[in-house]
Amino acid sequence: MSNLPIGVFDSGIGGLTVVKRINEILPTESIIYIGDTARIPYGPKSPHVVRGFSLEIGSYLVSRECKAIVIACNTASSFGLSTLTAKLPVPVLGVVGPGAASAVAATKNNRIGVIGTRGTISSEAYQNAILAIRKQCRVYASPAPLLVPLVEEGHLDDAFTEMALEHYLAPLIKEKIDTLVLGCTHYPLLEESIRKFVGPEIAVVDSALSSAHSLKDLLNEASLASTEKNGKNRFLATDNPEGFKAQSERFLGRSLGQVQLLSLEELAGNS
Repeated sequence: MSNLPIGVFDSGIGGLTVVKRINEILPTESIIYIGDTARIPYGPKSPHVVRGFSLEIGSYLVSRECKAIVIACNTASSFGLSTLTAKLPVPVLGVVGPGAASAVAATKNNRIGVIGTRGTISSEAYQNAILAIRKQCRVYASPAPLLVPLVEEGHLDDAFTEMALEHYLAPLIKEKIDTLVLGCTHYPLLEESIRKFVGPEIAVVDSALSSAHSLKDLLNEASLASTEKNGKNRFLATDNPEGFKAQSERFLGRSLGQVQLLSLEELAGNS
């Protein structure tokens, strides 16, 4: 079972930042990645709908013999983690818990900022996870909905991005935060611009990197670490796989190889 793949999913391309980090930290692991491009974005959708999508995809990945599931979407992690953990027969990891733990470890003054989609912020998942670890923390959470389309359109370091970061981050800086959590898997692509804006005195937490380290711990504890020499990635999209491939390759700066279409009918029929 240790050489079976890990299932990873997101509403679109953002979760590829998690795949990238898993490839770096766990190069022997194989991954099946599903981008739910037919139903993107998850951020504005209701918790009930996001939980349904997450359980459907998680069940499909289990049916494809994945040994563990990573919810590489902060919104889906916020709303769906407990449901998938309860209903799926394999370990399930979200990106919120690891990011929260890294933030608490990084902060010196217990003042932590979080940016994410409206769904993630309104769920209060990060706020609750941080306070569960250290109740003395003050958490300042702000939705930053414009950052995802900026990333997907390739605006990583220009005037549009600078204005958006000023709008979203200036109020958090005024609260004297010393740690900022990137609570969306798109945001690591903006990390350089964000670090430039907030300055060296504020620690920036990449939840994708934190999640890859947590996955390594989870696999070791469950005796599920791969013994293969090199892992392989397989990518599926629920709509427009050619567009997903082109956008993802711009996003990651490397070739993905073939992207397979996974229709919603097949997804539902095999879950």
